Amino acid sequence: MEVRIMSEFDVLIIGGGASGLFCAVQSAWLGKDTAIIEHMKNPGRKLLITGKGRCNVTNNCDAETVMKNIPRNPSFMYSALSRFAPEDTMAFFESLGVELKTERGNRVFPQSDKAQTIVDALVSAAKQAGIRFISDDARELIIEDGAVKGVSCENGEYYANKVVVATGGRSYPLTGSTGDGYKLARQAGHRVTEISPSLCPIVTEERHCAEMMGLSLRNCTLTLYDNQTEKALFSELGEMLFTHFGLSGPLVLSASAHMDKITKGRYSVSIDLKPALSHEKLDERILRDFGEFPNRDFSNSLKKLLPAKMIDTVVKLSGVEPYKKVNQITKAERGRLAELLKDMRFNVKSLRPIEEAIITRGGVDVKEISPKTMESKLVQGLYFIGEVLDVDAYTGGFNLQIAFSTAYACASEM
Repeated sequence: MEVRIMSEFDVLIIGGGASGLFCAVQSAWLGKDTAIIEHMKNPGRKLLITGKGRCNVTNNCDAETVMKNIPRNPSFMYSALSRFAPEDTMAFFESLGVELKTERGNRVFPQSDKAQTIVDALVSAAKQAGIRFISDDARELIIEDGAVKGVSCENGEYYANKVVVATGGRSYPLTGSTGDGYKLARQAGHRVTEISPSLCPIVTEERHCAEMMGLSLRNCTLTLYDNQTEKALFSELGEMLFTHFGLSGPLVLSASAHMDKITKGRYSVSIDLKPALSHEKLDERILRDFGEFPNRDFSNSLKKLLPAKMIDTVVKLSGVEPYKKVNQITKAERGRLAELLKDMRFNVKSLRPIEEAIITRGGVDVKEISPKTMESKLVQGLYFIGEVLDVDAYTGGFNLQIAFSTAYACASEM
């Protein structure tokens, strides 16, 4: 098939997600003739599912706090965050007419509670800035004499002396994140670190999670332990969910970001169902409940203490006979029950597949990227921004802040 030269631009951006759209807008505002190559029908698809469809656009904190929430290569982000911090992200979207609000954990959302508001604002700004959207599939970079010259796509070639790879990772491939950026990076000679899921549901060794499937806990404390070092890697109060395979929900996703190579028995998760009560206070509460109906069977005595969906599992794990009258339950048995409620333990078998992860851990090795400009140290005029880089953060809007900060650094220096 004959290859057609379609157009020439100042800047070509591969990928119309959060970082790509943002970088394109900034680039166009600086007077550059900019185009976005996007293989999905509509840009910003992955943004639509972030924050449970509400889009946690950033975290209302300072740059130093963002860095503390980046477990991998935080120092790489120092320059970019110094120049474009969360307050700048908020000011940017407010300048586009998006009203924002700050919720628990300093998470920032659009006032509308709709991710579509953020996508519409970015796409509208891009169109008003004259950015061209090219519906095509990037196949390879055009590189000559150590410098990028354009992008070869399925339907033709597009030329520019500045090319930005903003393709995202491999999580949620239905939104367009299929890992194509890693192929382009390798073609340019870049090292891509091991790709694995992060901010991902946990598969447990134990089967009784399935018995509680669909049960959501709101005010529990989840603690992740590394059993090799006997250290708590993560502990936080919040929400979680039991599923047919194990555990999910905000606390679980955050905990998953602290796990490295998962081997049998290495990690365990502890759930404190009653974090507001000490062991002693919990025992008093159990005694009080038992005292109301002293002749009731144990299996029917926990309705005030626990969600209905959890009772059968707790009774089984406690080791107390289900039909034992509560006035016959010993202090030792009550102690075991209290211990179970304060430390319901699950062993981590694995994470769910990367396709179900919110973000991808691993990516283009940042040692080969300029932290000030996001330009490749190997190929002149080639840039990498957003999730395609080997930088990832915990939940709370920090990953989108990485996308916006790296995009701003790139657009400012091209």
